[in-house]
Parts: sequence; structure tokens; C-alpha cells
Amino acid sequence: MKASELDKIFDDNQEDILEYFDTSKIKMINEEPKRVNIDFPSWMVQSLDKEAKHIGVSRQAVIKMWLAERLQSLNTLNSKAANI
Repeated sequence: MKASELDKIFDDNQEDILEYFDTSKIKMINEEPKRVNIDFPSWMVQSLDKEAKHIGVSRQAVIKMWLAERLQSLNTLNSKAANI
């Protein structure tokens, strides 16, 4: 299939164009897990465990969620500052 034909199918929203691609080897960039060890004071671990139990997830999930939220917030602020 020519690229122009694929473009037309996509532009006309005629069908799902993913069937024309081999998606078996798709990888997200920078999504590979990387192990990091962090030492926390006992009071932090207790607070993390309390929050994890409250929302029904693991301690690790709480840490990941909170870090992701914070990093996204910082990225948004940095993007806005760069556009000034």
C-alpha cells in the first residue's frame, strides 16, 4: 500500500489503520522499569502504608503515583516558564 492510500484511509476515517502495521514490537520510550532503592525514615513508611491501605494499593504504587503527579506538575510549570 502506498503512503498516500494510507493517508486517505486515515483522513477519511474509513477504518482502523492499525491493521496495516506490525504492532508486535512496539515499545514505549523510557518505559522500561529501573530499580531504585530509597531509604525512608520509619514515620514516612508508616504514613505511606497508611495511605496505601486507605486507597487499596501497595506502598510502591503510592510512591509512584505521587512522584508521577509531582513530576508532571513540574514539567507543566517548566513548559509554561519556557514559553514566557
